[in-house]
Formats: sequence, C-alpha cells, structure tokens
Amino acid sequence: MRSILWAACVRVGIDAEGAEVVGPQTAYKLPDGVVVRIGGRGKKLVASREVAMARWLDACGVSTVRLVPDIPQPVLVDGRAVTFWQNLPPHHPGTLTQVAGALGRLHRLPLPEFELRRLAPLARMAEDITAARTMSEDDRHWMRAHLEELRGRWKALPPGRSWSVIHADDWDDDVVVTDDDEVILTGLGRMVIGPPEWDLVHAAIECWTMASINAAQYADFCTGYGCDVTRWDGFYLLRDIQEFRMALHTMRAAADHPVYQRQAVRRLAYLRGDGGMRPWPGWGDLD
Repeated sequence: MRSILWAACVRVGIDAEGAEVVGPQTAYKLPDGVVVRIGGRGKKLVASREVAMARWLDACGVSTVRLVPDIPQPVLVDGRAVTFWQNLPPHHPGTLTQVAGALGRLHRLPLPEFELRRLAPLARMAEDITAARTMSEDDRHWMRAHLEELRGRWKALPPGRSWSVIHADDWDDDVVVTDDDEVILTGLGRMVIGPPEWDLVHAAIECWTMASINAAQYADFCTGYGCDVTRWDGFYLLRDIQEFRMALHTMRAAADHPVYQRQAVRRLAYLRGDGGMRPWPGWGDLD
C-alpha cells in the first residue's frame, strides 16, 4: 500500500514523506493535513462517484468532506483508485436534531446530473442467505421465503416523498459538528437515489426496535427533520427490510467469527416472531 501511496503522490506532486496510517490500512494522513485513500482493485467507478458526490455537495452549499483542489481524481495506480482529501477539522458527533437537519438538506437537493445508482434494498440478500453457513437449512428456507415476501411488498411500495439523493447507510457517525458549529455530512460512498424515508427509518429502528435512543430523543429527530416516518404507510416495509439486512449481516459475520453466532440466532428468532413485541432485548448486542 505504501508503494501505491508514494506512486500516487508523485503523480500529483504531493510529498508523501511522514505519512501515517489512519483507520484502515488503506488510508494515510500526510503531515500537511491531506488524507489519502486507496480503494480496492477494480473500484475506480466507486471512487469516481464519491469524488463526483463531494464536488456536487460542495457546489450545492452542503458542508461535506472536501477534496484537495486542483488535482484530477481519482488517480489509478496498480488497478487501485487513489483519492486525496482535506483532513476534517476538530469535530464531535452531531446530535439527533443536527443529523435530521443534515439529512433534510440532502433530501431537498435537486437530483445531480451525473449518474448515480438507484436504491436496490434487496440486492445480494439471496447470496447473504447462502453465506449464512452457521444457520440450519430450515432457517435458510424460512429466510428465502421471507425474502420473496419482501420482494413482493417492495414492488407495491406506497407513495411517499419524491425520490432524492439519500445517505443509504447507518448515519450514526457520518454527521459531525466542528468546534465552530459547522455540521458536516460524511460517508459519501454509499449515497444513491432512493426514497428519503429510507434514511429516516434508521432512527425509528434505534428507538422502537433497539431501544438505543428513547422516545424523547426520537421526537427531537422527527422535529429536526419535519416529519415522523412511522406515520407513513410504507414505514413497516422499509423497517422490515432494514432489520432483515441487519440480521443477515450478523449471520454472515458469524460464518467467520463465532462470537456473532448467538446474536445471529437471536435476531432471526425475533424476525420470526419468537421474541415478543419490540423493542427486542439484546438486538444491538455483539454476542
């Protein structure tokens, strides 16, 4: 990775001396505050979309992670897309009200002119079920039937807000606030075109499924955004899809890390109706 880092920096005229690893082994911080990210092989299109998204948000006046200016990006080295970013200033996590406000600003933007994928919430779920090797065949049979049910319901998604750019990922750590109160939206890599309600369901799950936030905090989120997604007819479908995705993620992890098996079994039992009413105790536990 360091050889790729050096080659990319030489190509754009940046000094890589003193680079330090930050986060995963594919990100480096340079002494001048530049953060260099090295993408996976064959991921140039993904990196290009992230670059386009950062530029588009900045042009729309939305505070987000900023690219190093005057550099053509991404830079391709040995099949990997390398991008250059300005390091974030000192910051702290945003409140639920600030998160809701940032999502609202994102959802109100006009659609970008560059190509962006549309939300496909059930994509790869069949593969995830097959990969859940620690679950029984009866369990996988139930999950395949549940997936077919969700597919049918998705085709009949009730009308809601106009589709827009959405964050499309768990946003807990992706809205930060600087010391001078600038709210910055990060986590651009998974943004797609989809129903804005998809981003809002995550807060409802944290309250009514996981009980990781209380009703008053959820009310603050709804006030910050301007509506309560649980009052929309399509809420239960999006909730069910997201909960199933969360369960499958745990099951796939359990195939390689046994520590997740207990949680995988617990989540499946809840989805099948064997654990009583929400909120579900232990849904957010790791084991």
